[in-house]
Amino acid sequence: MSDAAVLFTGFPGFLGSALLERILARGDGPVACLVQSQYLETARRRARELTDGIDGVDDDEIRLYEGDITEPDLGLGDESFTAVREVYHLAAVYDLAVDRDLAEAVNVRGTEHVLEFAAERDVDRFHYVSTCYVSGRYDGVFTEDHLEEGQPFNNHYEETKYRAEVAVQDRMDAGLPATIYRPAIVVGDSRTGETDKYDGPYYLLRLLLAQPEWLSVTVTLPESSNAELNVVPRDYVVDAIATLSAREETVGEVYQLCDPAPLSVPRFVDVLAEAAGHRTVTLPTTKPIARTVSSRLSSSLPLEPATLDYLDHPTRYACPKTRQALEGSGLEVPPLESYVDRLLAYVLENPAVGDEPMV
Repeated sequence: MSDAAVLFTGFPGFLGSALLERILARGDGPVACLVQSQYLETARRRARELTDGIDGVDDDEIRLYEGDITEPDLGLGDESFTAVREVYHLAAVYDLAVDRDLAEAVNVRGTEHVLEFAAERDVDRFHYVSTCYVSGRYDGVFTEDHLEEGQPFNNHYEETKYRAEVAVQDRMDAGLPATIYRPAIVVGDSRTGETDKYDGPYYLLRLLLAQPEWLSVTVTLPESSNAELNVVPRDYVVDAIATLSAREETVGEVYQLCDPAPLSVPRFVDVLAEAAGHRTVTLPTTKPIARTVSSRLSSSLPLEPATLDYLDHPTRYACPKTRQALEGSGLEVPPLESYVDRLLAYVLENPAVGDEPMV
């Protein structure tokens, strides 16, 4: 029987590892972490690194339990976890090209299983990490008050994260004391550039780096100039969640962790090119042509056709509740221009990092 008061999913993932460090540092341990069998060794290594790096926190503060959110009992067997009073649910498939069955199993049914676990124990707090892209291709400004808007979706990832958040909000309406956090597109740490996966905007950066400095080709779609790429660094996201999750008054709220002043798609590409020292030429094209070309070149170049949908994404994100809640905390989204050089340096120094999600 575990006496841990906190259950955590999504460790040793990119966001999960950093957020767990914040939770332990503020004295909320011990934390029981649900870990899939294939990631147990990675989890043990990261757990040692975390506890060694925090004064006053010993090795017993992170307790690893083999399990899987896709199983109704989370795969925990006879472990009762009756002491759990707080749940942080981060585990999901973060992959724009994920197939429907896997996204359904992990993002939707997995979340339903974690919700059931929390309900059976009548927990005091449930923290759920969603995404701004539950918006799908909503045409307009999407705030914390939006969710079920009849929107179409770019991919199975967006649609299943949307359905998972609907399930969480339904439980909230029924009395579950929960808080929802919706990050925008998360990139590496703004101070170190560290990341564990080169996806999303990294495809644009790596495509530039795969071409000559003296002339690199980029593409623009008809609506690219009106589209924004809303990017936030990992440290802002985890610091914001750590701050908001520690407050009683955040129960029942939704917080979008997005950039209130994001760059347009053309400006975003320009910032990457300027940081990399590449001269670029932009070719206007249509999405069907761009998709065909990227599909044919994806085996030889760092391309993911699913990212093209974000070059003309119609949704803009606003975060009035988050800005109000974090006022006076000193937490603000840094402009991309202030840390893009660190993202670039990390990519150049760590070419072996891939784009595969944790599944």
